[in-house]
Amino acid sequence: ADADSKTLTVGFDAEYPPFGYMDESGEYVGFDLDVAQKVCDNLGWELVKKPINWDSKDMELNSGAIDCIWNGFTMNGREDDYTWSVPYVDNSQVIVIPEDSDIADLAGLAGKTVGVQAASAALELLSDGGDQADLAATFGTLQQFPDYNNAFIELQAGSIDAIAMDIGVANYQLKQHEGYKILDEALNSEKYAVGFKLGNEELRDTVNDSLMQLKEDGTFDALAEKYELTDMVCLGEDGDAEAAKAATEGASEAATETEAETEA
Repeated sequence: ADADSKTLTVGFDAEYPPFGYMDESGEYVGFDLDVAQKVCDNLGWELVKKPINWDSKDMELNSGAIDCIWNGFTMNGREDDYTWSVPYVDNSQVIVIPEDSDIADLAGLAGKTVGVQAASAALELLSDGGDQADLAATFGTLQQFPDYNNAFIELQAGSIDAIAMDIGVANYQLKQHEGYKILDEALNSEKYAVGFKLGNEELRDTVNDSLMQLKEDGTFDALAEKYELTDMVCLGEDGDAEAAKAATEGASEAATETEAETEA
């Protein structure tokens, strides 16, 4: 769909809570779908929610069956495959250490005891076949915990040296516990953004503009809170907002001129 059309067809995996899933009443809901709905409300468009087979997402997008992929969709490593919106959620895996730790980077974890939650994304990243398995091989021990509260008790006691975890969880834990910090060097970078067909900048700019409006009026953060994603939200950080604004100002100025003419 081009920016003039009145429908936005969003492709999503219907089994990916909290971003997109079917609730008990059979409605498709989730953080991404709720944000997409607000974007459409703002623009006076109709949202069409289209569950897709994740394997065929590129075919759906390229054929025009969907206008975008909006579903906890990682942009890292796919930068050149799609035209991307601004990133809005950061799901990077990071290392938390005591503020007085002598560990300065990932190489500094050699020989150390690193805690991780069982069955977590961080564990997957560090285990056999994971992207950072070679790094994990340098650790003294990779110790699993049933939850991160237990890991923090051990970190406080000094029985482990560091904890590997999602940045959202880390931000949350750092608010609860003083005396810790996140290592500057992350284990990986994973940001979620909306993927449009390569070259569809017009629609991307319109959606970016609307996303920034939702950020400014508090709607975006309210939805993040509803789905317990507050600590992972990165919309408008790291100069993304400036980039988005620059990209969309051209589009909105053109729109404003048209409106002015209509009114006159």
